[in-house]
Amino acid sequence: MDKGRCKMKIVLTTLNSKFIHTSLAIRYLKAFVEDIIDVELREYTINQDINYITSQLYMSDADLIGFSVYIWNLTETLRICEILKKVKPEIKILLGGPEVSFDLKETLQKYPFIDFIIYGEGEETFREFLIALLSGDELINIRGLAYRKGKEIFINPPRPLIDDLNKIPSPYKNIGDEFRNRIVYFESSRGCPFNCKFCLSSTIKGVRYFDLDRVKKELDALIKANVKQVKFVDRTFNANKKYAMDIMNFIIERNPKDINFHFEVTAHLLDDEMLEFLSHVKEGLFQFEIGVQSTNPRTIDAIGRTTDFIKLREVTKKIKSYRNIHQHLDLIAGLPYEDYESFKKSFNDVYEIKPEKIQLGFLKLLKGSSLRMEEEKYGFKYIGVPPYEVLENNYIKYKEIIRLKAVEELVERYYNEGYFENSLEFIINNFYKSPFDFYEDFSLYWESNNYYEISISRTGLYEILLDFYKSKGFEYLNIFAELLRYDFIKNNKNAKMSEKLSSSSIRIEQNDIHNILKDERILENYLPLYKDLPTKRILNNVKIEAFEFNILELIKNGYDLKNSIDKIKEEKVYILFDYKDGVITRCNTYDITNIVKELI
Repeated sequence: MDKGRCKMKIVLTTLNSKFIHTSLAIRYLKAFVEDIIDVELREYTINQDINYITSQLYMSDADLIGFSVYIWNLTETLRICEILKKVKPEIKILLGGPEVSFDLKETLQKYPFIDFIIYGEGEETFREFLIALLSGDELINIRGLAYRKGKEIFINPPRPLIDDLNKIPSPYKNIGDEFRNRIVYFESSRGCPFNCKFCLSSTIKGVRYFDLDRVKKELDALIKANVKQVKFVDRTFNANKKYAMDIMNFIIERNPKDINFHFEVTAHLLDDEMLEFLSHVKEGLFQFEIGVQSTNPRTIDAIGRTTDFIKLREVTKKIKSYRNIHQHLDLIAGLPYEDYESFKKSFNDVYEIKPEKIQLGFLKLLKGSSLRMEEEKYGFKYIGVPPYEVLENNYIKYKEIIRLKAVEELVERYYNEGYFENSLEFIINNFYKSPFDFYEDFSLYWESNNYYEISISRTGLYEILLDFYKSKGFEYLNIFAELLRYDFIKNNKNAKMSEKLSSSSIRIEQNDIHNILKDERILENYLPLYKDLPTKRILNNVKIEAFEFNILELIKNGYDLKNSIDKIKEEKVYILFDYKDGVITRCNTYDITNIVKELI
């Protein structure tokens, strides 16, 4: 077909969840038909005004608009489509994506403003669809297509999966600044070797891989384009160990600056060779998301998950010890056989690993997933519209889900950012039986003070934790206040501390700080990288603070007051804070008490 003679204007669009995100799907489709027609891409977000988005698409004067539809944008997309069809009846509207790949007939019957739906893997179907549309041919033989013709609805047979993914042209050729400082979704494979019943990947058997040389070329282009993060959407990135290590090795050799690569990995597949390899990775270069979901064996069996939590715990703790890879561990509330007490145990099991982030999610019964087909078996009650979130089931009640939502928010605010690491450990280790017990109790305090309903600054979060400690009447308030101050100073380089947090009566004069930083022992032993810099420059990146108790000794002893109370009360301590740009290590701290005592 002569590309120059194609008069139809086609726009592919989607509503991303945030501006920083980009859509991979519409770029694949554009690349797959670029030899027959030019396709315009337009990206918006669900946070933008619906009327604005609609007006922009209307003004594009497109003949056909295709929407990539997901669980997070279905409602907004349908509203836009309905308005477009009312004001411009001749426009053709095409939907595709996982959220419209099921219930095809019902969707077309319910929403008469939709003309076509591509279901399943879309590239080949989209190409054949456009060729037929441009040539005026019938659509009946195009697999993977559902459409209306007059008042009739036609559902064509499904399309087989693309056997050779490399026939899809790269969506990352000749890219300019469109991805600068943004998150780019990337795939090196499709499919998953596992069959978790809550996931749509379970509906596709086997794993198909893109050619390794192609993957490297695309990654090289993205590195040169200064993207913020490359987020691999491979369901199990390390399913093929050699392939995964080749990709990671390539990234390491390219040594990109200020770019993070996110992978979903299965921890029990990480063997000693790969762990040794990972131990040498530059801090912050890789980020791992690891699905635990539950540590209840019966739950794991019911959802068809393949896992070994003992091995997972061993592997993730070892990676944690490297202090170079940010680990996100996932839990899902609302799964079969996981009651409140069982979830509490799963939470505590994961918390004990101390990953950089705990993602506490709630089960969503996605269209097409196996668990949705078993809703009666487990008594699932869930929302019938996106996000299809489970409200309760035979094992956990709605009021308990509500309680877990409150816990989840505090885990997000206090644990996941890492700003309260030592303060939290101190409270949990000395006053609670388990981490979950603390977060549950803390959530009740938040509710009683209506904190969930107001916006709170980071400094405010520190103050609330201090007030909570006081309200419980816990012992050693003065020690906790100093530890909280330590956390604030360590994790907030330039933030001004409120009077409420400035518990210590000890102050160091600015002249004394200058003299300390000029001392050769400080520069040689703790700040060798600053040795040739003037003191004023050094002060931009370090602080020296005095504490009434030996905070570092308390941390070293695992926050155990019973066995360290006498030692930490012996004398005040002077701590040097050396701020870093690391993802894991924000700041190094050193006890410089002996040197300071000689100088001031």
